[in-house]
Amino acid sequence: MNRTDFQQLSEVRLQEAISLLEAGQYAGAYYLAGYAVECALKACIAGQTEPHEFPDRVRAQRSNVHDLEQLMEVAKLESDLHEAQARNPGLRSSWTVIKDWDETSRYESGITLASAEALLSACVDSTNGLLPWIRIRW
Repeated sequence: MNRTDFQQLSEVRLQEAISLLEAGQYAGAYYLAGYAVECALKACIAGQTEPHEFPDRVRAQRSNVHDLEQLMEVAKLESDLHEAQARNPGLRSSWTVIKDWDETSRYESGITLASAEALLSACVDSTNGLLPWIRIRW
């Protein structure tokens, strides 16, 4: 997969999450919203790879995870995020909600409307959302 693939997949997963939320399928909406962020971060990582570059084994292994905090680090966006959070506390709040997502949420059936809405809002809010912030960098 390349950067464009991850960008497109992020957008598709986000739209699926929104559709599932609207259909009352909160667990699926929650899972796919987090997956949209994961794909966006992987798009950033892929965008930092030079054409014809042989992949660094350690970086490749560290990228092949579902841990959003680790992916933020591998994408080399941590310091940018901290600076942006200092200027925008709402972005800090969004990251606080998003960073705790993990892929095991796909097995949870008890995700509430409030949890799914909170995660989606943290992802997409035009002022404080993480995805608009990442899209500028991918």
